[in-house]
Amino acid sequence: MSGFDTTWLDLREPADGAARDAALLQGAVAWLARAGEAALAVDLGCGTGSTLRAVAPHAPKLRWRLVDNDPALLAEATRRLSAASDVETVQANLTDLDALDLAWIRLATASALFDLASRDFVEGLADRLVAEQAGLYAALNYDGNVAWSEAHPLDAAVVKAFNSHQRRDKGLGAALGPDAGPALVNAFAARGYDVRTASSPWALDARAVSLQRLFVAGMADAVAETGEITTPELADWQRMRMENVERGSCRVGHLDVLALPR
Repeated sequence: MSGFDTTWLDLREPADGAARDAALLQGAVAWLARAGEAALAVDLGCGTGSTLRAVAPHAPKLRWRLVDNDPALLAEATRRLSAASDVETVQANLTDLDALDLAWIRLATASALFDLASRDFVEGLADRLVAEQAGLYAALNYDGNVAWSEAHPLDAAVVKAFNSHQRRDKGLGAALGPDAGPALVNAFAARGYDVRTASSPWALDARAVSLQRLFVAGMADAVAETGEITTPELADWQRMRMENVERGSCRVGHLDVLALPR
């Protein structure tokens, strides 16, 4: 599973922060607080540490372990979090769940990870967390819904093709894509966990022009790889979308999931 460019991660972090469901975030913090200052949170696919930055203001004395397979992102996370105490970084391949050190953790966290992962990955992680009686706070799982304030005739076809591409292997097996949220709910509910969900959509407008442009370009590249839309049609769609980012808005659906042992 390859790392993401820091430009993309930096652009999406404010949108992620605004989209996160406040009640589920507070539920995760409350679960951690019950274990006191010794509580350990492990962030999977940490990138530059955005999940920690979202949680830390509400629980500043936590211990964190940040896990990613990209050494450059881990180095950047270390640089940005140099003032934070009790934070360690671990380079690890998430495809090898058995090798992940999850001993004595209170909570596993992840942001925008599980739509890139397979059902087997979700089931395997659920088994590991059950063994530790640890919770899961999984935010910003793409749910397959994208809508723009100004319509284009190809919008539905583009989103359909994009969702098809999202289900391709991203390094953690055949990706769940838009099915990630339900897969998490089913996996943890079947293991007796208390599972709560909440919608956490991006609401992108003229204040997020750069993010909109990267998102549209990324969608177009993914759709082109599917071959489901002709090149001229896709180019027309992308051109119209790029021309409208400063006056239009875009809503990208996500689902937050909080799963805690009963």
